[in-house]
Amino acid sequence: MQVAIITGAGSGIGLATAKMLHAAGMAIVGIGRDPAKLETLAAEIADPDKLATLSVDVTEDDAPARIVQLALERFGRIDFLINNAGAGAPKPLHETDDAMLDGFLNLMLRAPFRLTREAIVHMGEGSGIVNVTSTFAVIGGRRGGAYSAAKGGLTSLTEHIACDYGPKGIRANCVAPGVTMTDMVRGRMTDETFRRINIETTPFPRLGEVEDIASTIAFLCSPGAGFINGQTIVVDGGWTSTKYLSPRALTSKWVEE
Repeated sequence: MQVAIITGAGSGIGLATAKMLHAAGMAIVGIGRDPAKLETLAAEIADPDKLATLSVDVTEDDAPARIVQLALERFGRIDFLINNAGAGAPKPLHETDDAMLDGFLNLMLRAPFRLTREAIVHMGEGSGIVNVTSTFAVIGGRRGGAYSAAKGGLTSLTEHIACDYGPKGIRANCVAPGVTMTDMVRGRMTDETFRRINIETTPFPRLGEVEDIASTIAFLCSPGAGFINGQTIVVDGGWTSTKYLSPRALTSKWVEE
């Protein structure tokens, strides 16, 4: 039985990924800060023999050791590590103070670095790491700031891991979601500017759902992805790779301020 560690597993992309990997027969080590959300994960999976959870802030100094210890004590091995925990709502560079910069870098670069460092020594041939990055790590994005910096760093880290540990049979890849309909994003859909930036420039009739991202992560953890290493798979309906504008955007009248 293969074992997957998933951070940010209590909701959104992490929860959907945990359910998919469990359905594929894996045991899940679900990590999150909110105990209530981890209870939701346990209820959704409903298989205590194949689930271990730990409520911990992944930025804490002892978090990597505690997470890896739990996986090894419960299941005796680590096959996949999905670094998914993250946060949104960044600000532009000139509005980003040091506290915000440190917060984003700690959560979305330093924490994955430290957890991967702790876990990879227990991973062997056929195992893999999937880091959840962002379209903002692929192209420039408005208001990216510290978020873009952290996700871009995570992409480079992934490529390093692929190079150094690929010869040992350990693959490392990124999944870069576009705007995905998590609870947080749904709340922002009342913002007309946010809607225009995303809906009017996506050449597909909908935005992403958490299952779109989870299924891509699950694929990278499957035998079918056994020769994919050091790559970023963008899941965004074509947002980053085209210069699409919707008919509404093309026919709108420009108003000078």
